[in-house]
Amino acid sequence: MNEHGTWRRVSPDARRFLRGRTPALARLGGWSLLESAHTFLTGYGVARALDDGFLAGRTGVGLGWLVVAGLGALLGAFALRGVFAALADLVEPLRDGLVRRAVRHALDRAVADPSRAADAGAVSRLTQQTEMARDSFAGIVLTARSFVFTAVGALAGMAALAPVLLLVVLPPLLLGLGLFLATLRPMAGVQRDSLDTDEALSRGVGAVGEGLRDIVACGGGASAASGVETLIGAQERLTRRLARWAAVRTVALGAAGRLPVIALLVAAPWLLDRGVTAGTLVGALTYLVQALLPALHALMTALGSAGTRLLVVLERFCEPEAEAEPEPEPEPKPEAEAEAAPAPAPDPRPSRPPAPAAPVPAPAAPSVPPSAAELRGVTFAYGPRAAPVLEDLDLVVRPGEHLAVVGPSGIGKSTLTALLAGLLSPDRGTVLVAGAAARGERDASEPDPRRTLLPQQAYVFTGTVRENLTHLCPGARPPDDARVREAVTALGVGGLVERLGGLDGAVAPQRLSQGECQQLALAAAHLSPAPLLLLDEATCHLDPRTEARAEEALAARPGTLVVVAHRISSAARADRVLVLDGTRAVCGTHEELPARSPLYRDLVGLWNATGED
Repeated sequence: MNEHGTWRRVSPDARRFLRGRTPALARLGGWSLLESAHTFLTGYGVARALDDGFLAGRTGVGLGWLVVAGLGALLGAFALRGVFAALADLVEPLRDGLVRRAVRHALDRAVADPSRAADAGAVSRLTQQTEMARDSFAGIVLTARSFVFTAVGALAGMAALAPVLLLVVLPPLLLGLGLFLATLRPMAGVQRDSLDTDEALSRGVGAVGEGLRDIVACGGGASAASGVETLIGAQERLTRRLARWAAVRTVALGAAGRLPVIALLVAAPWLLDRGVTAGTLVGALTYLVQALLPALHALMTALGSAGTRLLVVLERFCEPEAEAEPEPEPEPKPEAEAEAAPAPAPDPRPSRPPAPAAPVPAPAAPSVPPSAAELRGVTFAYGPRAAPVLEDLDLVVRPGEHLAVVGPSGIGKSTLTALLAGLLSPDRGTVLVAGAAARGERDASEPDPRRTLLPQQAYVFTGTVRENLTHLCPGARPPDDARVREAVTALGVGGLVERLGGLDGAVAPQRLSQGECQQLALAAAHLSPAPLLLLDEATCHLDPRTEARAEEALAARPGTLVVVAHRISSAARADRVLVLDGTRAVCGTHEELPARSPLYRDLVGLWNATGED
């Protein structure tokens, strides 16, 4: 870390801020000067109480000087009240200014390039780092002015008692302080690397979260995890380094806090030979133990932690925004240097990931199978001791049929589609698709050309509109633009496609609503060559009119459509309706089922009562 460069970036803003707070600084200095009178009176009163009072046989005089020292304590408490009031006039404007700057930087960045993802590092600056700067600044101002004015009072008191005391106390005090200051620069470097890693980790985790479905679809979990784990490991190593420097700082603190006392005790005979009285020695010791050394301890602690942290955090707000430019590839570093450098976060979202259910061209079947899908005595339960979700279910879905599946929440509708999609295996019975086992020996990572499943959470990935619409059409010859536009028109998503920039426009999933994602996924399903489409609440975020258009378009394409319905209109459009009630299944048309199924009759009444179309 270039500490001088850091200070050059921070100091102009710091000077402007302090110049604008001159009245608050003046009030703070005035109250602190009044507080230093307490320090002066404490040691001076003890010395005079001994020399002029108790040791001289005048108890009343000694008690009087102790009363003076006590009044000094009351004066210090009164001054401290004013100190905190003036401190608030400095600290709160700093925090407010940093919050405004963080928001302005984030907004400027978003306006300059709306296509880029949100700045995850801005969240850290707006929340954690602004509070860190506020607390650190308050601690530094409070302890720094305390040390300065305490030192003024203590050194003035020693000079008033016996100037020779300064020759004994100052050298070891300055030596310990110098040793401590030597640790500040390396600690600041580690603090800055730690914040860099923290922001990189925030961006990396955010990117992984946004592209999680694409990562799973591409089988890139290990690669994405390794990038985040690298950042976590770097943060752990930096924390250890910071702890080691903190240990060195503690040693320096002990030297600065103990050496002056030891020097005074060792020099006591020499001082007594030169006329320094016992009361003066006790007064000097009082200055050291009760005033100067505690203030020095607080100052060194604040500078060692809050000071370096404040400098590094302020740099995050003062440095120009350079994130819009791509960073050059880093030069190889020695192991010692690479330990502290945060690793770049991986981009977990590929431009065009393979979809988890993308079908592959299948050879033409010699004849049409007797059924598009069939369940024979199927029973399924989520666990050996769980109640069956489906029990002894028999169902035949004819080729080209439009089947709606209805039932209360949790009754097994999604389980049925998962069985047909081959995602689950029945505990008992057989599930067939196009006359073959729904879940055969096929590699689970390969799509099945016989069916496409659209879940409630629509699958949309980072890429172009065309790629999102044709990813279910594998092979060397994807649908031409005319075929794609035909599907877009059939599904009524032309307006959305145009808003995204046409077929070559970029799709950012995080910028689309759930309904828009479902519209794109439904258009992709319309282009899919799979003969069996399974919609598991895949239209739940669409309005009734858009849902009706989508289902009618999908039912009109060649093939079979199975829809988990959540509106009466969706069930009414189907050729047949399968009602699941947990104990038995009833299948029939929308018109005949109210007489055959009490549950369906209740569902129709509920849909009508709630205004579902």
